[in-house]
Amino acid sequence: MIHFDIPKLETELKELEDKTMQDGFWNDQKNSNKVLTEIKSRKGKVTKYKELLNELNNIKELIDLVEIEDDKSLESEINSSTKKIEKEIEKFELETLLSGKYDSNNAILTLHPGAGGTESQDWAEMLYRMYTRWASKNGYEVKELDFLEGDEAGIKSVTFEVNGENAYGYLKGEMGVHRLVRISPFDSGGRRHTSFASLEVIPEIEDDVDLYINPDDIKMDVYRASGAGGQHINKTSSAVRLTHIPTGIVVACQTQRSQIQNRENAMKMLKSKLLDLKERENKETIEELKGVQRDIAWGSQIRSYVFCPYTMVKDHRTNFETGNIEAVMNGEIDGFIESYLKNNIN
Repeated sequence: MIHFDIPKLETELKELEDKTMQDGFWNDQKNSNKVLTEIKSRKGKVTKYKELLNELNNIKELIDLVEIEDDKSLESEINSSTKKIEKEIEKFELETLLSGKYDSNNAILTLHPGAGGTESQDWAEMLYRMYTRWASKNGYEVKELDFLEGDEAGIKSVTFEVNGENAYGYLKGEMGVHRLVRISPFDSGGRRHTSFASLEVIPEIEDDVDLYINPDDIKMDVYRASGAGGQHINKTSSAVRLTHIPTGIVVACQTQRSQIQNRENAMKMLKSKLLDLKERENKETIEELKGVQRDIAWGSQIRSYVFCPYTMVKDHRTNFETGNIEAVMNGEIDGFIESYLKNNIN
């Protein structure tokens, strides 16, 4: 297995466990939680590695047994076990590539259609379905935070969380502009259209992260919830929109009945966006972010989805492609994620 140093991990695990035995360790809750999280992550990797190694040794023993006793009945068991462990090793190897600072965190995704009205709004909804299906297939929980319906079809915007270990690590490479080429169902002339949608992916930041946001820099607007199921949430102005005045970053949440809960969720999103932007811009403080470029550029797409005149999905960064576009739209995007991670090893 590549990108995995078991002796180093075991040494780091021992050092972290030693910290928990030091006087006063549990007095600093923020630090102790951080250390415990790191212990859990390293211990999980070491344990999984040893489990896989044990399974490989079991398969080797079965192979030796077949060669000695010429027992053909064991061959099908060996083939089945080999295929199973191959998939487990591939998944484990992929997890070892997730070594970024926030890779283990939950992910917050926001989809926006590009110019083109209904066609682009429908494309944004197709991508939303694709990512929610991917999340479901991989055991992640999806929590919708903000949803704005399109004029005739599709969506004008949607923000949602993907909750579970390594969600951000897997999805971070999906950030960018996604391009669709197809015969539009909204064009009575049956012409081919090209549409765009942008996806923003940021890690959910834990509350214990030290990040000061000046309350005077935040403008809050409240409004009635709308969109998918919005009319059933309540009939009061519980939805919250926060604007960070210096940077112009806007976040919104409308999925809770309580305005207080929606504001807490919106603040969490704002904090995550500001920290992500601060680190990408290499700034020391939030105050330094005034006037920085905030929007995702529409200049070059990361991936194209072609329905006509042929079927193909191609990532322009890694050149990974597949002709099974139906599977991709149903959430089968692991090949693209794996290819991106392997081409962007930290």
